[in-house]
Amino acid sequence: MQNMGALLQQAQMMQKKMQEVESKLKTLEVEGEVSGGMVKVTMNGKGDIQKIKIDSSLKEDIEVIEDLLMAAISEAKKKADNLSEAEMKNITGGMPLPPGMKF
Repeated sequence: MQNMGALLQQAQMMQKKMQEVESKLKTLEVEGEVSGGMVKVTMNGKGDIQKIKIDSSLKEDIEVIEDLLMAAISEAKKKADNLSEAEMKNITGGMPLPPGMKF
């Protein structure tokens, strides 16, 4: 039973560390920008959009804005996912999470 107690303690420590990383990811920011910065999307490390900036020179071309916005969101999301993955590797010692388990 001693091993079970140690395993439970390790699981509790891991859960605490995961909560700390989740809180940290909410404060970190990544930015996706396209077309030389004409459209910028800022997200936190959890992938929540914080800001969107669109250069005023694009104001008359809605279709271009929509395409650039989608590209900038995609880039920012990719960076947020990479940041989250890197933070998780720090607490799991590089051990991958089980398939389907997202943070």
